[in-house]
Amino acid sequence: MPEATGRVVIAGSSGLIGGALAAALQADGVTVTRLVRREPEGPDEVFWDPQRTPLSPDVLAGARAVVGLNGASIGRFPWTKRYKHELVWSRIAPTQALAAAVRALGDGAPAFVSGSAVGYYPSAPGERLTEGSRRGDTFLADLCGEWEAAAEAAGPHARVAMLRTAPVVHADGVLKPLMLLTRLGVSGPIGRGTQVWPWISLDDEVRAIRHVIDGDLDGPVNLTGPERATANDLGFALARRMNRPFLVRAPAWGMRLVLGKDATEALLTSDMDVVPERLAASGFTFTHPTVEDAVAAAVPAA
Repeated sequence: MPEATGRVVIAGSSGLIGGALAAALQADGVTVTRLVRREPEGPDEVFWDPQRTPLSPDVLAGARAVVGLNGASIGRFPWTKRYKHELVWSRIAPTQALAAAVRALGDGAPAFVSGSAVGYYPSAPGERLTEGSRRGDTFLADLCGEWEAAAEAAGPHARVAMLRTAPVVHADGVLKPLMLLTRLGVSGPIGRGTQVWPWISLDDEVRAIRHVIDGDLDGPVNLTGPERATANDLGFALARRMNRPFLVRAPAWGMRLVLGKDATEALLTSDMDVVPERLAASGFTFTHPTVEDAVAAAVPAA
């Protein structure tokens, strides 16, 4: 994979993905500018307040790419009416601010690589979902649609790519609620267990973002692992890694008690075989091609 050169501006570098991306770029000698919402702690940080003040295009001038990864955690439950509002505007307002600053630079605009999620798609048992598949009709699908529309406003001169990211297999990602269930000894099939869950390792997520930055990809790009995995595949791989049994079918009432209603419904009803068609066509190769590989990379063996 060719390495990024030039400066990269990252909004959302305090999060799991943004922090790992910034560290990987800097380790390879790439200059990173972090947009932060606190007092800057060094010359590589710039304060911004996207919900109150427009971002000066000067901050982005001369950069190779701008990466927008802002957003309140989808993994925090319950989703109250107030928190749903935060989920929306913690994504839309920063994306609108970045897009406006990129657009203002005209022909000299950097590439704009904006976050999105596989929540864009509907639950579709038995169907392979590519970047050309239809949008769903859930709250998350509507959120992703608004998020991507805000990013596309950065055009027409800028290359704009939307990262439809799968749940990241990491202790601070999709594994967080599952590790809790496993430690409590109730690791087993979640619902029927055969529902397909999209996933990606943190390492491949970062490598894929860099691949998008370095290449000519624009529009939606699915950032998902290449091998299909069910809820049972992920749960069994995690239980084996933690040296815990995978026997007890998690009852819906118990999951609601431990995780809350929104998390339980997401785990039980999501069935999406999202494939990384555009990544594969552009020559990207995965470090962790199976969910078992991703779990092994994320969780120390017990």
